[in-house]
Amino acid sequence: MPEQADIDRLRENVPKQEAGRISEKELTLSRANRSVRLWDYVVDRLSKGLQPEIERLLEVGYLMRTTAVYGSGKFGAADRAQIVERPELQAPFQAEMLTVYLIRCFVLDLVEHIARLRAPEDAAPLDRELRRYFGIGNSTGLGMAPFLINHPALLNAWIGAREEALCRVRRVERAQPGELKVLKSLVARAALHAEHWHSEHPLQVQKLSDLREDLGRVKQHLKTIDANASLPWNKLWLWVEENLSLEGQEQCASLLLELYPDLVDPLANFMSTDEQKTFPIDGAMQIVRLRQIIEGVYGWAINTDWSQVDAQARLWYTSEEKLEPRLGERFEEPLEPYEQPLGPGRDAAKLYHALHDARADTVAEFLLAHPEHRHIVRRAQIAGRLPYAEIRDNTIASDMMPIDMLRMKLSFFGACHFDPRSDRWVRINMFQNAPFPHELAADTSDNWTLPPLQFAAQ
Repeated sequence: MPEQADIDRLRENVPKQEAGRISEKELTLSRANRSVRLWDYVVDRLSKGLQPEIERLLEVGYLMRTTAVYGSGKFGAADRAQIVERPELQAPFQAEMLTVYLIRCFVLDLVEHIARLRAPEDAAPLDRELRRYFGIGNSTGLGMAPFLINHPALLNAWIGAREEALCRVRRVERAQPGELKVLKSLVARAALHAEHWHSEHPLQVQKLSDLREDLGRVKQHLKTIDANASLPWNKLWLWVEENLSLEGQEQCASLLLELYPDLVDPLANFMSTDEQKTFPIDGAMQIVRLRQIIEGVYGWAINTDWSQVDAQARLWYTSEEKLEPRLGERFEEPLEPYEQPLGPGRDAAKLYHALHDARADTVAEFLLAHPEHRHIVRRAQIAGRLPYAEIRDNTIASDMMPIDMLRMKLSFFGACHFDPRSDRWVRINMFQNAPFPHELAADTSDNWTLPPLQFAAQ
């Protein structure tokens, strides 16, 4: 339990944001802003004894959005090593996600409390079903993108778990009675979810159009499949790959996983990794083998003309004020002295050409003469062992979209309604439709992400 001295210390430090510090007693630090569009409206309606209109809720979907959720030692918080042995926190970012969930719970209690203060005699609590519809928003910027580049072993664990999960479902020999009906319901709910998903970003608008059309195709196709046939979900997946856009494919993959929690949920235990074990460089590796790895993992980079401006138009650096990742224009700003090593493709190409001129048989001999390549040699060796460890695209190109990396990471957190506000930051919604703490014991459903079909009638 926190003592009064802890509360006083946090009251003094937390409002200072980056200038403040917390201690090893705290697991996470977060902050949130009210939704300008929805907060006052909901308070006003409840204070008059009325419920907010569902159409207004659908426009936003949350009353507050977090602008930061820090953990793992950030600003003095407890280090990851202090909690990693606890079973409930072993999966990555469990403490941070629990923080977001609890903020959502607090926010819904808070809006009802404010309404009661405004009108003690007339205020109404939120309807239970409407309450469920509120998630917690989040604004996420560039900080997440370098995380994926800097943690290749963890990235491999996440993607590997997802690929293994899909593989297990595709290997199901026979569908059980009722599973096709469940899938049809999930597709209908996913279609409703897509209708509630809005964005003004041109790229996302097109993706949403593709997704909605794809889900319509899936609905029709499910009327034709034989659930009693051998490997029914593998056959369905092959059809999905052939006929749907990338948006539709990813949605269908998620829906198939929902059918078999017993098969896929245990994989969460393998989504963390001891990155220190992957860090040592294998100095005994033969140069011939290192070249083979680079050709296999970074073949696209070897064939890229890095003398072209577009190929390395951008660079990553760290801001002085907040010590957070930023993306600059290489040929327009004097930032190269501050560049972070977050262009592994370019670095791998440099290494590959240097290896051809090297008079060395082993990695140790080469690095003794060329220590400037240590970081990319390490990375190549990791990627040679872990198939999903590397982003196989140019992270410093002129047409690189950081929001693609943000969406990839956020998807593993259950983020929904991905709404880019530029190419560098996004808004999302989390825990929408999830039960509240007092409902968990009685609620046996864990497919909270998709809205109930009753919202279709609104």
